[in-house]
Amino acid sequence: MNLSLLRDHIERYKVKLKSDPEKYTKDLYERTERAVFYQSWTADRLSKMTEEDLHGYLTKLWAMMIWGNKKYAIDKILSDNGLDIVKKHLIDLVWGTKPVAERWDTFRKSVKGFGSAMMSEILCHSHPSDNLLWNRRVYVGLAYLGVKNLPRYDYQMTGKKYEELSGVGKAIAKEMVAQEIADVTLLTVDYFIWDELQVEDKLSEIFVKGKEEKKAEASIKAVDKETSDFIHNEVRDKLAEIGTWLGFTSQTERKVADGSKVDTIWEATIGNMGRVIYVFEVQTKGSIDSLLLNLLKALNNPAVQGVVAVSDPDQLATIKKQAALVGDLNKKLKYWDYQQVLQIHEALQMVNESINSLGLVPQGF
Repeated sequence: MNLSLLRDHIERYKVKLKSDPEKYTKDLYERTERAVFYQSWTADRLSKMTEEDLHGYLTKLWAMMIWGNKKYAIDKILSDNGLDIVKKHLIDLVWGTKPVAERWDTFRKSVKGFGSAMMSEILCHSHPSDNLLWNRRVYVGLAYLGVKNLPRYDYQMTGKKYEELSGVGKAIAKEMVAQEIADVTLLTVDYFIWDELQVEDKLSEIFVKGKEEKKAEASIKAVDKETSDFIHNEVRDKLAEIGTWLGFTSQTERKVADGSKVDTIWEATIGNMGRVIYVFEVQTKGSIDSLLLNLLKALNNPAVQGVVAVSDPDQLATIKKQAALVGDLNKKLKYWDYQQVLQIHEALQMVNESINSLGLVPQGF
């Protein structure tokens, strides 16, 4: 991390705080209020949490700003996991005694629908002296400061990496204290990053996949099985979110025909013409023949109008070559690089956050 650059920006931030004490007081109050709310959810209270309580607990998260209808997103978490599973693992994540790296990894393996932004925000509000709040803006700020090997996507955010980044946040907090900024926690660090380190060229770079990054990208087949599974699940779930944002009814792990259960579907009803379904299968490891057979069976459902294989470029080339031998499938099969899926999700997420911040659509509409 470039400490000289960091110290320059802390100095600028101090000037901003002094020139607008009202904003500083407002930010301090907001930080305190959010911390008090989440800290009030003790392990005992979380164990008694109702579905309505969970809605209130999650709705306050900044990470939920990507959803115009937060109720829809939280209901899906409940549907995918069940309230008891969510409560059990929230208690362990927030109040467990094991190192945060272990608790992080256990939670992300066990509970669907919580990304790194949601998990880290809950931890940061509950324990603001220890845990960093992580999201796209923090990625941009730390990249600007020269921090290396930052995780761009959720599958890259292991517990070990989160613990390491919390250490970076503590180093920033230490520099802020050294420059006599009061009441510094890692939540303060988040406000500082948002106010001071959102550099325009870094914000635009987040959507540009440079040659170096592209060259460094490993084939999914080259990673270990656990990482491969996380990539598969993240891409599957983000395909569903993209479909929802585009106005489709999206589902994951859906049976669409006899012998064909697929990763993600987008479904629409068109007037009196009936349903139209688009099917997505994510290939990380395993048999390509099985993927092709599954997609071929999916086409037995007359509502299925298109099927899409999602993988890395090497595997997509193999899939395309083998699909060319299957006439009915070859005509309808499309190909999508999983990195493009993640980038499109990222772009749509920014659009949704910006629009939803206007408050044009009431909650539950």
